[in-house]
Amino acid sequence: MTITVTSPITGANMTGFTSPTYTVTDDQAPSLNGKQKAVTALGGTQAGVNVHSVSNPFTSCTFRPVQFKTLPEKNAATGIVKNIPVNRWSDITRKGLVCVSGQNPQVGTIKVFVDIPAGADINDPANVKAMFSLAIGKLNQIALSFADSTINGTF
Repeated sequence: MTITVTSPITGANMTGFTSPTYTVTDDQAPSLNGKQKAVTALGGTQAGVNVHSVSNPFTSCTFRPVQFKTLPEKNAATGIVKNIPVNRWSDITRKGLVCVSGQNPQVGTIKVFVDIPAGADINDPANVKAMFSLAIGKLNQIALSFADSTINGTF
């Protein structure tokens, strides 16, 4: 199965936003192991939000490992596999944010890293899915409070 992003993307509920959606188009990823989308239009009510431009980016990119790692052989004497390698996936969202009125935006980022130990993909796929289910469900559930916390500093 491949990662496919369909447009528009329905955004999480935020105070001041009504039914936010993001129309995205394919964009050139920073590296060959990435798939990037750029936001070209907004839907719903999102006063003050800008779409992607060169000087004010609004992109989201998913990266797979450059080279997949596999399990090493078991130690012949002990039967133990030591130093299990990890395959790192990541998703990075970038958005230009105005820090000082009248000045150019600075790029803010949200980085999500997923480390899957080699072998778990074939030996424990149900628990890999459970890990994603919890993590994404939690982020969806706390989207507004997490955003508010980064704005007001409370936790």
